Amino acid sequence: MKETRRERDSMGEMEVPGDALYGASTARAVENFPISGTPLPAGFIRAYGMIKAEAARTNGELGLLSAEVAGAIAGAAEEIAAGGHARHFPVDIYQTGSGTSTNMNVNEVIAHLCGRDGIKVHPNDQVNLGQSSNDTFPTAIHLATALALKDELIPALDALAAALEAKAGEFHGVLKIGRTHLMDATPVRLGQEFGGWAKQAWLASSRAHKALKALHDLPLGGTAVGTGLNAHPEFAARTIARLAARTGLELREAENHFEAQSAKDACVEAHGQLATIAVSLHKIASDLRLLGSGPRCGIGEIRLPATQPGSSIMPGKVNPVIAEAVTMVAARVAGNQTTMSWCGAGGFLELNVSMPLIAACLFESIALLANAAGALRSKCVDGIVANEERCRELIEYSLSMVTSLVPKIGYDKAAAIAKESVATGRTVRELCLERLGELGINAEELDVALDPASMAGG
Repeated sequence: MKETRRERDSMGEMEVPGDALYGASTARAVENFPISGTPLPAGFIRAYGMIKAEAARTNGELGLLSAEVAGAIAGAAEEIAAGGHARHFPVDIYQTGSGTSTNMNVNEVIAHLCGRDGIKVHPNDQVNLGQSSNDTFPTAIHLATALALKDELIPALDALAAALEAKAGEFHGVLKIGRTHLMDATPVRLGQEFGGWAKQAWLASSRAHKALKALHDLPLGGTAVGTGLNAHPEFAARTIARLAARTGLELREAENHFEAQSAKDACVEAHGQLATIAVSLHKIASDLRLLGSGPRCGIGEIRLPATQPGSSIMPGKVNPVIAEAVTMVAARVAGNQTTMSWCGAGGFLELNVSMPLIAACLFESIALLANAAGALRSKCVDGIVANEERCRELIEYSLSMVTSLVPKIGYDKAAAIAKESVATGRTVRELCLERLGELGINAEELDVALDPASMAGG
């Protein structure tokens, strides 16, 4: 049996693990919410530590806490912000919808750390001074998510876009057949296809910036219901200015605290951008695996890097596993978007009561997208090579080559040649060479019309 100690909160005494840095409120939450076994993400707790540290410094500056107490709280909170004491934040994601259990968990750990240093601090009266779970928890959502976007997702998307753009340049001279409706179309350059994907990735990065911008307004200062009760009138502005200075984010106090606390529309908006990014990555990954299908009996216009054996029964088989992983990430993010919509709708009167799950969805989606983009770049895109021989073969064999002849011989004659090409298996060029007189063109005109580089353009 592990040693325990007895701690007290406003509801009475609780048994707490002897080595735990938290107190009765956290122990009560652990007992009440044995649901998923998954606590809130570490990055979220670190952001909470930043908020508590800067709040303590502000309260000290305003004369509401002694210099000793403010310094002790700030020092303990900085340990949390640095990622310390992670195992002492065990409260499940599925808890009270305001996140009060997690806020009190942070307050209690800070108070215990201060006590370790010989300074007696109350978790509510001093660590939580001028604050409420109802404004600090959503502030932590915004801050933690914004940092994850800035430090993880945006750099990963920028790197993927740059890698695709480099391949676009490398493959500019490779001509191949285009496809619409998954059917043969007129020729394109392989570099043009990669350029399209590069643009998707750059736009994905810009969408991540838009998500970041949506989160700049912080609810801090509204306290319980948005009125700012028990907070110094300068507390929020000063604390947010400190957070902006330390993170480099354009943070500011929300113009309307009732909107900021009762609605989580900014979070739903931010995740909407993530859902669009997921769609973009799904398109890129799916196209790459289609063009790399084969190697003998598929399209095979590109060769994807071989990363691992693809079958336990078919020797030599190699599958597009990185692309498949990316498409599964997209599916998960799409599911999180549905969850976010439900959670965003879970605001009643002065408070949203689905905030811990909002935080979890945002963090999971950002981490998955950042890691997927990184893997797609480093383990797939960087190693792609063009199968130029296959590209040339499919261009010549495509019946859609006849499209460029329409201005010279008319749509009906061109359609007849295309149908004959399908029926006989012969190329458009072969059929046209046999009937130049009938078509009213010469061999030189035919070569010009059927030049794939001219059709693909620059």
